[in-house]
Amino acid sequence: MRGARVVQKVSSTRAFARVAPHVVPALDRAVHRLTRGKVLLSAQLLPGVVLTSTGARSGLPRRTPLACMPEDGGRCWILVGSNFGRPGHPAWSHNLLAHPDAEISWKGRGVPVTARLLEGTERAAAWQALLAFWPPYAAYQARVEREIRVFRLVRR
Repeated sequence: MRGARVVQKVSSTRAFARVAPHVVPALDRAVHRLTRGKVLLSAQLLPGVVLTSTGARSGLPRRTPLACMPEDGGRCWILVGSNFGRPGHPAWSHNLLAHPDAEISWKGRGVPVTARLLEGTERAAAWQALLAFWPPYAAYQARVEREIRVFRLVRR
């Protein structure tokens, strides 16, 4: 558990927020591709998926490795648009708002899903569960003025 606390502390820093968006997704995509969807490096710390969404403007498929919080025995997933605590919403969240039907790679399998932006009391409850699951989300929210988007993905 000590190692997990160190990782959480490091991932809460502004330095991590500057570097991680350029390094973590690229490594995740490369390893995921090389292992034919069986391994996602960041999933060694947190559960993860590779989200394939439709570009909001381009209409093209966009693949993004993301941490997730599985729910209901792996029938649903919570995605957090934290963008590592950077100011803007991540592009994948815009894509899901425009095109909620997507696909995730979960444990090496493609799963068709529909995404829904959580709001109000439903978002508040999910946010509390997320903070217990990965405390650095609190540091990310404290650094930005926007409300971090939280999505629930449900199998189609």
